[in-house]
Amino acid sequence: MPGTASGYRNHLARRRHQIRRQHRVKIIQAIWRTVAISGLAGGLLWVALQPVWVVKAPEQIIIKSGEQLLSPEVIESLLEMSYPQSLWQIQPQAIANSLREKPTIAQAIVRRRLFPPGLNIEIQPRVPVAIAIHPVPPGTSETPSQETPAGLLDADGVLIPLEAYKLFHTHTKLPTLKVIASPEQYRSHWSQVYPLLSQSTVKITQVDWQDPNNLILKTELGDVHIGASNAELTGKIKILAQMRYLSAKMDLSQIKYIDLRNPASPLVRMNQTNPQDNPQNP
Repeated sequence: MPGTASGYRNHLARRRHQIRRQHRVKIIQAIWRTVAISGLAGGLLWVALQPVWVVKAPEQIIIKSGEQLLSPEVIESLLEMSYPQSLWQIQPQAIANSLREKPTIAQAIVRRRLFPPGLNIEIQPRVPVAIAIHPVPPGTSETPSQETPAGLLDADGVLIPLEAYKLFHTHTKLPTLKVIASPEQYRSHWSQVYPLLSQSTVKITQVDWQDPNNLILKTELGDVHIGASNAELTGKIKILAQMRYLSAKMDLSQIKYIDLRNPASPLVRMNQTNPQDNPQNP
């Protein structure tokens, strides 16, 4: 028994020594880890603070619009940045938010670039679908000016300044559809009206919204009086599609306008050549 007790004490002593040694190793490892991490962090901080990580000019910023690279002049006009500026002090999200507030840009993604130092920016420009034209002031006999458009409209009814759009697309053709309306009208209704008009099988070249109670479409068949834009517009566009064969039945030059204000009874108003001429049902 004495031998057994002595052996047990020796085992405990060795076990304590082993635990103390493992504990010292862990402490040393923790110290080395702390030193290594601190050194690495300090090194990275030193590298980050070097003058090489500075955006000094618009030439260090790359902006892509689809496959098109924008010029430094366009970049300078889009970004409200002062130079030089530390790459690490630049806030990419703040720049992206600022770009999205511009009427020409629908979406923007901004990333820092380390080699060479600068910024990579990808933008999605708004796509115009129509030319917006100022309506004639009430009580005047003028016609809307086609020469000085108010701007361009995208499918959501956002007005894009013409000159700002040309910065992105110097050689792109403008849309052929024209919209005569006040900003209040196309901001409120265009996103609902345009998808219906774009699906029409009858070509539409102009939307006259000067009278909110009577939307007038200029089409390949002639003028079409729709009535209020929010009243059964889907059905009226379908009826217009059914009338696309009118040219085979009558001389389109004799049509004054097509009246779809009452879709249950569409009418073709003819130019009056004598008092007996009456509207016709297509």
